[in-house]
Amino acid sequence: MSETRTLSAAIASYPGTKALLAGAIPSGKLRLAVEKIAPVSKAFAPMVREGRFEVSEMAIATFLMARAYDKPLVLLPVVLVERAQEAALLCRKDGPIQGPADLAGARIAVRAYSQTTGMWLRGSLAETHGVRADQQRWTTFEDAHVPEFRDPPWVTRAQPGQDLLGLLQSGEVDAAIFGNELPDEPNLRPVFADPAAAGEAFRARHGFLPLNHLVVMRRDVVDGDPALVAELLRMLSESGAAVRSRAALRPALALAIDYCASQGLLPRRFTPEEAWDGLPAGIT
Repeated sequence: MSETRTLSAAIASYPGTKALLAGAIPSGKLRLAVEKIAPVSKAFAPMVREGRFEVSEMAIATFLMARAYDKPLVLLPVVLVERAQEAALLCRKDGPIQGPADLAGARIAVRAYSQTTGMWLRGSLAETHGVRADQQRWTTFEDAHVPEFRDPPWVTRAQPGQDLLGLLQSGEVDAAIFGNELPDEPNLRPVFADPAAAGEAFRARHGFLPLNHLVVMRRDVVDGDPALVAELLRMLSESGAAVRSRAALRPALALAIDYCASQGLLPRRFTPEEAWDGLPAGIT
């Protein structure tokens, strides 16, 4: 009888992962030693740069950039987070931005230019309002998780001591993109008058919600024991995570690649099929 393999992991707790993280999904083949990292996005750079974990949650923009730079990561068809993004884009109620079309030439702050929420919003704005990323002036606070990437010319770094909310409140930027936790400030409002309706319009156009976080494994782990992939997918599925097929995820991957390429996030364009490089053939 083979021994149970323990893999180091960085995965956050969601309804679909809670049972797995609690050890409630039995397996004679695989155990996850999960490191608690909050927010889980802090695991992405170590995973890309050092391969610190054997299994990790990862933002889709980070993964696509990592794939373009040939990082030894294997994408699994597991969606941990997907959501409409429009509510994350805020402006001041008394500021110059009345709606999305006003963002042409605007000053916008975001944690990092490579942040997945920003990628989806920039792509959607270009698609629906003709507002391209290179027509705006972006202020960021962090480097990309992929170390080879350099911000494009239309991006500048915030000064030491500045923060996202402060830049927006002071009027130094016209809008800002926030993450999961939106500030509860009475003088701020969403750029989209009805973010929920805008999110539904995106879904109606494309047939899916934007992907935020998926799961990756280190390439050496997959190559060393491909059966671990199927077992991890089984465990995630039984925990309630959204394990899908490559075909089901292809439209979202294709659009994300297009958006990343148009925004200067990729050194080379590749196909959605190439995104699955290294995934065992039996995983459809």
